[in-house]
Amino acid sequence: MTDYYLDSSALVKRYVVETGSAWVSSLFDFALNNEIFVGAVTSVEIIAAITRRTRRGTITAPDAAAARSLFRIDLLSDYQIVEITDIVINRAMGLAELHELRGYDALQLAAASEINSFLIGNGLPPIIFISADNDLNVAALSEGLIVDNPDAHE
Repeated sequence: MTDYYLDSSALVKRYVVETGSAWVSSLFDFALNNEIFVGAVTSVEIIAAITRRTRRGTITAPDAAAARSLFRIDLLSDYQIVEITDIVINRAMGLAELHELRGYDALQLAAASEINSFLIGNGLPPIIFISADNDLNVAALSEGLIVDNPDAHE
């Protein structure tokens, strides 16, 4: 069992086929018993990302509707949702300033960092931060997180 935190750039690969999709999907293998954490803002970002792909013409409207529907179902059972508390917001503000991150990226990193601190503080292995955003991965590494990029997995 491994604990993962997936940001939106990684999680969307479970619902839209692109580089890294097979690898992201493998993290959900029932036999592995992995815990998958996502920030509460991820729900908005995934719906927006799927919808943008429809507008760009990279997926059809029916495929996008099916992907959004599946995501909403999975959201109820497959993910541990990290709430965006005042502590996370304050940490995100500092991370945005320190690493020059976009707002939601800073929230993603702050949420992952909070979970990581909780796990380590309770004698558990650290979380693995999964993102396809190189700038965010650099920031996560500098914050001491273990990082993997799904785009590095075919």
